[in-house]
Formats: sequence, C-alpha cells, structure tokens
Amino acid sequence: MTMSLSAELWPDVQPETARRLMLAGVESFARRGYHATTTRDIAGAAGMSPAALYVHFPSKAALLFAISRSGHEQTLALVRNAVAKVQDPVECIRLLVADFVAWHARRHTIARVVQYELNALPEQELEVVTELRREIERLVREVITEGSAGGAFTVADPRTAARAVLSLGVDVARWYSERSRQTPEALGKEYSELVLRMLGARAA
Repeated sequence: MTMSLSAELWPDVQPETARRLMLAGVESFARRGYHATTTRDIAGAAGMSPAALYVHFPSKAALLFAISRSGHEQTLALVRNAVAKVQDPVECIRLLVADFVAWHARRHTIARVVQYELNALPEQELEVVTELRREIERLVREVITEGSAGGAFTVADPRTAARAVLSLGVDVARWYSERSRQTPEALGKEYSELVLRMLGARAA
C-alpha cells in the first residue's frame, strides 16, 4: 500500500491519510467481505490506530460509501467523456465499452467492492449511488437508442440492451486478475467488438 497508488486511485481525496484508509478498506472488504471486516482491521491495514479512522470517516459504512461513490463517479466520468467526444453511436459505444471494461479490469479489486457490497450501504447513501448508476445507464441507453433510430444498431429494447452492455463490463471485475492473459486495454478492445456485434452494429 503506497502513497502513489492511493493518490492515483483517489486524486481528489485529501488528506493522504484518508486515501490510505480508503485503500485499506478496499483491501479488507475484498478479502473478508464488508460485514466480517472490523474498523480495527481497516486501521491496522492502513498502519493506524482504530481511533484514527474516525477522524476521517465516522463509521465503517461511511468509508464504504466513500469508496463506492468514488468508483461510480469515475465510471460515470468515462462514460460522459465517450458521449461528449464521439458523435457516431457505433464509435461512441466502441470507445465507451473499451474504457468501461478496461477500468473494471484495471481496478478489479475496487470494482468488486463497489459492485458487490452495495446492499451494505445505508438507505440514504445507497440512493446516492443508485442515482449515479441510473445516470450511467441513461447515457448508454441514449446512445443505443440513437443508434437504433438511425439504423446503426438492431435491438428490440434499448433499456435491456444498455443493461446487458453494462453488466458485461461490470462482470470483468469478478474474474479479472493480474495473472489474466490480456491487458485491461486489450480486453476492453475485444469487449467493444463483442458488444457491437451483440447490438447488431452495421459492418465497418
């Protein structure tokens, strides 16, 4: 656990001790599961006393929320970037899926915690994260809808298609590891081609 890694993962979080606690939380939640992890486990992994955690996060749930919200904000940002950068629906989906999949592969440990510990969030915090998820899905759905209307895609229901596209990307975090054969970027590129075929995209 290094300062450079935590700064890379959460560049907007200050101070560095808060980032160290978030990284320790990710590692602890991924190893033990949220409910089996104690605040002492997290503080120990960060090289701090248990009391130090409460300086930055009032509870274990608040730490999970910070991790989950940040992960969803990062993936929303890359989806927004693809939508803003590329007008053509086919090329937009190609870029969007490549980046989305690569992120879930590169950050697979964080992504597993973000995706699979959602139900541990308190109701109010869960609603914040759920709204981020709705926005991600809405953007993807709009690109697919536009492509379908213009004849670029052939799908019966853009909403179902958008959920399928996102589910494929999210699932990468479940099985990807540093020992995987493909790099995150190569995997993202391959998935983007698979998704385009799934959407019935016109031939390039």
